[in-house]
Amino acid sequence: MRIVIAGGHGKIALILERLLSARGDSVAGLIRNPAQAADLEAAGAEALVVDLEEASVAEVARHLRGADAVVFAAGAGPGSGAARKETVDRDAAILLADAALDAGVNRYLLVSAMGADRHADDAASDPVFTAYLRAKAAADEAVQARAGLDATVVRPGHLTDDAGTGRVAAADATGYGNIPRADVAAVLVALLDAPGTTGSTFELIGGDTPIPEAVAALVR
Repeated sequence: MRIVIAGGHGKIALILERLLSARGDSVAGLIRNPAQAADLEAAGAEALVVDLEEASVAEVARHLRGADAVVFAAGAGPGSGAARKETVDRDAAILLADAALDAGVNRYLLVSAMGADRHADDAASDPVFTAYLRAKAAADEAVQARAGLDATVVRPGHLTDDAGTGRVAAADATGYGNIPRADVAAVLVALLDAPGTTGSTFELIGGDTPIPEAVAALVR
């Protein structure tokens, strides 16, 4: 398969690139900073320089032609304000969906966030984090609503850099919990091989179920 990953220099993305390239897939990552290209190449991925906050649908689509699937693993990141939660976590995810359809790529995996469906407008809550969850929720809804797009939305719990266990809990609602980024990446690989998960939105945390079984249970 040919897989293109938005946010190609992110922690989950770099692990995913290594996993996919190791099994013989063709992998490319969309990055904004060309200085990051060497890290992607070391992970076995082609680096494609494009700024998703500035690019047009047509420009991004050119990078996606010939791909079998796209993965949105980008994020504004820690320290960014509410405005960039909208331009990256929401708008860039939607832009990638539109570009994928324009390029004839139907399979789309979106790395979202736990709590995106129940973000609070409580004045006492962190306004930037609330904006982040609101942006994720809007992206999830818009991507799933795109006609012709075979989308799966993954909402991981608190991400850690611990070694992957190969075991997770995946369900419509899991409750809060931690999950290693390595296990999120492994779940994404399994989802690429499970087209029957199209239309699913699920939460993901560490658990006791082997990843292949957890993903198989999501197939409709």
